Amino acid sequence: MDLTQGTLKEKVNRSKKTMMWFAMVSMGMVFAGLTSAYVVSKSRNDWLSDLVFPSAFIYSTVVVVVCSLFLHIAIRAIKKSNRALATGLLLGALVLAVVFIILQFEGFEDIIAQGYFFTGSESTVTTSFIYAIVITHLAHVVGGLLVLFTVIYNHFKQKYQPAQTLGLELGAMYWHFVDFLWVYLFFFLYFFR
Repeated sequence: MDLTQGTLKEKVNRSKKTMMWFAMVSMGMVFAGLTSAYVVSKSRNDWLSDLVFPSAFIYSTVVVVVCSLFLHIAIRAIKKSNRALATGLLLGALVLAVVFIILQFEGFEDIIAQGYFFTGSESTVTTSFIYAIVITHLAHVVGGLLVLFTVIYNHFKQKYQPAQTLGLELGAMYWHFVDFLWVYLFFFLYFFR
């Protein structure tokens, strides 16, 4: 069977997107397990009911949604040959990703200021679960930062063209997933306290 270059490239691109979907599903399963364990543990007698949800987590949710929006618009800008707009959006997404991480740590500081600790003899099962869930998500965000650095590097090397945006699309898929995951975790943690 003789495949043309275009058909072969299309199949390779589809397979890369499929692998990204498999990765996202497996990451989603990790968080499904963590949140399921959280729900089961909520029935314990030592579960905290007076923990005030940090406002920094609320702000970080807005930041992460805007970050995702920036990446979506950046892809459209590349497809319309608007490199200047894409550059601004990609750099803006990077800044927002860093702001997101800073806000997550501010949320941790707020919980500690309330007198609750995440590890050690002063920790509770509630705070340990919050810590495990948020830190696991942050590990994925750090991976996303590496993706953003790679996407930005490739953008400055002009590897993305109107007809060639696969790397940017894969990076955006990952970020949209990480962003969606945080929105899910935020609502989960906010309403299942």
